Amino acid sequence: MLEILNTIETEGLAALAAASDADALEAWRIAYLGTKGRLRGAMPMLKDVPRQDKPAVGKRLNEVKQALEEAFASRCATMEGAGSPAGPALDLTEPGLIESRHLGRRHIISRVREELVEVYARLGFRVAEGPEMEDEEHNFVRLNIPADHPARDPIDNFYVDDPDKADHPRMLRSQTSTVQIRVMLDAVARGWGPPIKVISPGRVYRPDTVDATHSFMFHQLEGLSIDRDVTMIDLKTTLLQFARAYFGDAAQVRLRPSFFPFTEPSAEFDMKIALRPGDEPDWIELGGCGMVDPNVLTACGIDPEQWTGFAFGFGIERLAMGKYAIPDIRMLFENDIRFLDQL
Repeated sequence: MLEILNTIETEGLAALAAASDADALEAWRIAYLGTKGRLRGAMPMLKDVPRQDKPAVGKRLNEVKQALEEAFASRCATMEGAGSPAGPALDLTEPGLIESRHLGRRHIISRVREELVEVYARLGFRVAEGPEMEDEEHNFVRLNIPADHPARDPIDNFYVDDPDKADHPRMLRSQTSTVQIRVMLDAVARGWGPPIKVISPGRVYRPDTVDATHSFMFHQLEGLSIDRDVTMIDLKTTLLQFARAYFGDAAQVRLRPSFFPFTEPSAEFDMKIALRPGDEPDWIELGGCGMVDPNVLTACGIDPEQWTGFAFGFGIERLAMGKYAIPDIRMLFENDIRFLDQL
């Protein structure tokens, strides 16, 4: 056993000295120090060594193992130093010479949101934000939505608390109109308004079945303007100026009479859009709008005899689909690199 260990050490050191490159070093390591190498292969022979000789053989085995490992580490260090080029080390953080085609950029929804905020900022609107976790008081009650209205049905909302047991059940907001309520309440409480002129972009949640035009989570942009003598003319002018600023001077828009509990009168805002390149433009509903109902103003502490206002709300996904001819809302969330690379 001692002769075998001496042979392994002698031949191992000689073979290591003859290794000329990294591949040869790795082959040597496998042959001598690997799990199936010569040194590991000699260990089972210890069981055949007489008991009185086992301490000496075990000691020699450790010495050979240590000698080979130290020689291997030294050889690796020597070869690495010899192979290093003269001069400064390579800076791996330097940009490559060939520019990648796949550069990172903001998602289309984030970009459209920023574009919308920029357009409305030029029209004098500031951005207001609010919590995504809301309660019925802000999501329905102060928006003049009665208790028996279908929009309050638990099957059409993401409630966190049981609406039959809690006084003010919490829920994921179903519309960013909740931010308008918070802004009006804050304006009255702090005494900084009216006048009020804000937009509130953000995520909203409704348990809709996902298809080409619907999702259970999407983004809205709501607008609110309250001042003295505000009329439907101001609302229509604002929407028309937005459409032309965002879609171009040729944008065709229309208002259709509708009904919403929180506006009176109310209207749907439509625009002629081609959702696929080459298609004929057709009327697409972008959102709802109208004059703020006096009951909503009163619920927020604003005197409807002194102040009037208008409100509107758009789906940001719908606007993105209209501007960039995206036929299916699911394409915005699937993260298919072939689709994202086109935008």
